[in-house]
Amino acid sequence: MSLDDENDRAFHEQIIEEVLAAYPEKGRKRRAKHLNVVEEGASDCGVKSNVKSLPGVMTVRGCAYAGSKGVVWGPVKDMVHISHGPVGCGQYSWAQRRNYYVGETGVDAFGTMQFTSDFQERDIVFGGDKKLRTLIDEIETLFPLAKGMTVQSECPVGLIGDDIEAVARAKAEELGKLVVPVRCEGFRGVSQSLGHHIANDTIRDWVFGRDASSDEAASDSGPADGFEPSPYDVVIIGDYNIGGDCWASRKLLEDVGLRVIAQWTGDCTLAELERAPKAKLNLIHCYRSMNYISRHLEEKYGTPWSEFNFFGPTRIEQSLRMIGEFFDDRIKQNVETVIARNRVLADAVIDKYRPRLEGKKVMLYVGGLRPRHMVSAYEDLGMEVVGAGYEFAHKDDYQRTMEHVKGGTLIFDDVTAYEMEKFIERIRPDLVGSGIKEKYPIQKMGVPFRQVHSWDYSGPYHAYDGFAVFARDMDMAVNSPVWGLFQAPWMQTPAAETAEPAA
Repeated sequence: MSLDDENDRAFHEQIIEEVLAAYPEKGRKRRAKHLNVVEEGASDCGVKSNVKSLPGVMTVRGCAYAGSKGVVWGPVKDMVHISHGPVGCGQYSWAQRRNYYVGETGVDAFGTMQFTSDFQERDIVFGGDKKLRTLIDEIETLFPLAKGMTVQSECPVGLIGDDIEAVARAKAEELGKLVVPVRCEGFRGVSQSLGHHIANDTIRDWVFGRDASSDEAASDSGPADGFEPSPYDVVIIGDYNIGGDCWASRKLLEDVGLRVIAQWTGDCTLAELERAPKAKLNLIHCYRSMNYISRHLEEKYGTPWSEFNFFGPTRIEQSLRMIGEFFDDRIKQNVETVIARNRVLADAVIDKYRPRLEGKKVMLYVGGLRPRHMVSAYEDLGMEVVGAGYEFAHKDDYQRTMEHVKGGTLIFDDVTAYEMEKFIERIRPDLVGSGIKEKYPIQKMGVPFRQVHSWDYSGPYHAYDGFAVFARDMDMAVNSPVWGLFQAPWMQTPAAETAEPAA
């Protein structure tokens, strides 16, 4: 470990102690397990994860419903996703993620529309099954081109015990369409992570498992839509097409000669989900949300899977070469050709923006994969990630993080609003990347901010095309002249010091 890393480690350990000192003893002991500093060469950062948030503090986690409806199922564009319960959950989840898609909204694509059973008091008392049946009938009448529906259950549905599975089976038989019941009530689990798992399981059981011949279907000539397998078929899993990310990644994979047969679930159709088991390789971008189904596809259909990273040219090159190793020499040669051709673009972006961003410090607090996958992209621009944390990660996420961050990096899990504010105040990063809930308080602290859940209305950030957008956005945030127009709270002179003495 370098002297700088040792100094960073000591400084960050001191900050952790200062933050913990503000808590009562019981809270201090619990939160201490979720905060640590990376030790160079260690295989485990020693951070506890995937446990309930500390009561009484602000957490930015979501719930199981958010993980299922908002992340996994919601972007499947040609299906209607019903928020079954009170209107609030559906309204909050309505089109808040920028899952771009191709289609005619309200005709053959429904991703930006809200469908809710709008539970009232009488539905809690007498049950909502009848209302759900009526809603499904109305949807079929109004939107006959929808390929199917999902029923995303909210908390009250689980509490009163409605049999959404029975309704789904009856309606599926009656309509001749797929109707999937998803038991993703918000109180399940400790965060949205369980919602990902639940949604994956319903795809396994209701999409792959609805046909008795589905096992054989994975090796035959293809479904009735005319799909014909090829030796170069891949599936992009865990890319939700935020700001067009999946399109950028797909373009790059097709440039090397591969065929993307499914985008799971950004700009995705039901037919793509059905044909996914026929791929020769599953490429997983968001490991946390999709490792479950990738493991199932490997065990059931023999499809290998690999995690890849298309943030920044360094990791793009590594990932493309890794992907090429699964295929023949033609693909491997194409990979080198594509890398060489795009290196000109990547070098031009770095030459333009690195001098403006060199040495700038970044803190990341996001969900999914970004606190580790984005590190190299910042480093390609000369920036340094000094703190990284996850909202709903598991132990294996933190183990994977260790290969991306350097010694002395501050690591935090399910950080509280108080902790985040104090970390920023003491570390004084030049940029924070987090979610919409954190954006405005941090900007009011005088700290540049980028919303890295949905790219702050920009994007894509994936692949070479995305790297150019990413670099521009980071420069625009850090070097905006607006930060010179006011002072951060810790730089302001207390009023008592500036008051004129009494006569």
